[in-house]
Amino acid sequence: MIAPPRVVLDTNVVLSALLFGGGLVARIRAGWQAARFVPLASRATADELVRVLGYPKFGLAPAEQAELLSDYLPWVQVVHVPDPPPAVPACRDPYDVPFLQLAVAGKARALVSGDRALLALAGSPGICPVFGIEEFCTKYLQ
Repeated sequence: MIAPPRVVLDTNVVLSALLFGGGLVARIRAGWQAARFVPLASRATADELVRVLGYPKFGLAPAEQAELLSDYLPWVQVVHVPDPPPAVPACRDPYDVPFLQLAVAGKARALVSGDRALLALAGSPGICPVFGIEEFCTKYLQ
C-alpha cells in the first residue's frame, strides 16, 4: 500500500475549508478526512491557526473554535521543526517562513496555499512543489 502524500496546508486553506467549506476547499477537507493525504503541522503553524480562529471578524466563541479544530487536528501529523530550522528559500512574507520550514522538515510532497508570497516560490529549489488550491485538487484529489 502506498502511503498518502504528506502535505502542508497554509492557514488560509485550512481556515477556508473549516469555515466556508464549499467548492474546492470542501474537496480538500474531504481529502484529509478520507486520508487521501496527511496534513502536516508544526507548533508554529498550529499556533497560527488557533490565533486566526480567534480573530473577532469570524465571531467564533471558544467552543466553536474548538469544534472546528476537532475537525482538523485528528488528521494532522505533527512535525518537530529543529532549532535551528532548515534553510528555506527567501520569502517576502516572514509569516510564511514557518510553512516553508515545516515543508522541508516534514519532507512534504506539496505545500498548498492561496498566499501570493508562497505561490511565488513555486518551482524554487530546496522546497517541495507549491500549489494553489485548484492545482492541488487536480493533481491529488481527482
